[in-house]
Amino acid sequence: PDGHTAHVKGAPNYILDECSSYMAADGTVLPLDDEAKKKFMDKVDELSSQALRVLAIACNHLGKELPFDPEEETDAKFKKIVKHTCAHTGRVGLTLCGLCASIDPERDGVKDAVLQSKMAGVRVVMITGDYLKTAIAIAKNINILNPRTFVEGNGEATDCGALRPVRDDEYLSN
Repeated sequence: PDGHTAHVKGAPNYILDECSSYMAADGTVLPLDDEAKKKFMDKVDELSSQALRVLAIACNHLGKELPFDPEEETDAKFKKIVKHTCAHTGRVGLTLCGLCASIDPERDGVKDAVLQSKMAGVRVVMITGDYLKTAIAIAKNINILNPRTFVEGNGEATDCGALRPVRDDEYLSN
């Protein structure tokens, strides 16, 4: 194809929100409806529950002209890429190309260090940018969460979105 193509990768829950279509296994591009989106997110949850980190990969054919100034900030460029009408599909938004799962095993000694800390009376907390189901699986693997007693939604693990204020002015002042 002539022109520019933007390829993006990121957290599936964010990338999927910006997709209007997806590429099927045979290479055809299909509309991304709620049912297809749910299937992708179910796969993300399945992989994440195995302590795998999952990325979504998507693209948008931009045509001959870039929809942004090369000097703009990355976030501004991304917003313009997402809102651009694809030169091939005629749809606004990204086309999901697929999901990629990888494992990033914990470092040697982490599991033992967590157990020793707990035995010494230290409350061990993990703060991560991982998707919640990935973080829960990792926390179980390294003994931060007890796999036998942990129940999702009991308050032991929370998504960062729950910690953010609803409005920007709700943060504490300096």
